Amino acid sequence: MKILLLEDDPILLDIISHHLQESGFELLHVRDGKSALEEASAQRFDLFIFDINVPKMSGLELIKALREDGNTTPTILITAYQDTKHMKSGFESGCDDYIKKPFDLEELDLRILNIKKRFSIENEERISIDEDVTLFPDKNKIAIQGKEHQLTHKECEILLYLGARKKRVISTEELVQNLWEYEEMPSDATIRVYIKNLRNLVGKEKIKTIRGSGYYFE
Repeated sequence: MKILLLEDDPILLDIISHHLQESGFELLHVRDGKSALEEASAQRFDLFIFDINVPKMSGLELIKALREDGNTTPTILITAYQDTKHMKSGFESGCDDYIKKPFDLEELDLRILNIKKRFSIENEERISIDEDVTLFPDKNKIAIQGKEHQLTHKECEILLYLGARKKRVISTEELVQNLWEYEEMPSDATIRVYIKNLRNLVGKEKIKTIRGSGYYFE
């Protein structure tokens, strides 16, 4: 589960970030509303956790802007306000849950669990190929420095195969034998097209071609 956390209080940010990461969540945190808007627009998250009182763009303005842009990612708002008026404003802006400061981390856990159940959010498989490249085999997607791209099923299989055997030269024959059925045998030209597409995405420096031998992931 991938979470975008918006919190400008450095102490609270550190406490929540550490707790969520220790709980196994993938986390990106920012300290102002405009940065949160940029990140939320550039990549996909499973959950937003936004403090209301933050610089440059409030949490309320942020969630309203995202909803108007068609972003329906479930959102929990954090606030120090105790009155019903601000709670009403939060829900009217499009939030899905609301948590008041001060709160226990256990309460945050319960609210996240409730969101997961309500929106049927599953912990999808993520495989880190390297520090810049993450593969999502279930969805045939790749994230490069956080930005997602769609792959074909076969491109996903090839990248996963190469990434699991880093720095070992993999021949075209080995790829074919392990990734294709006998009746679907591709030509060498087809393999080259798949490799070219992957190199265009992840970078030519990551997938090397060894003339006459094959390919390897750096």
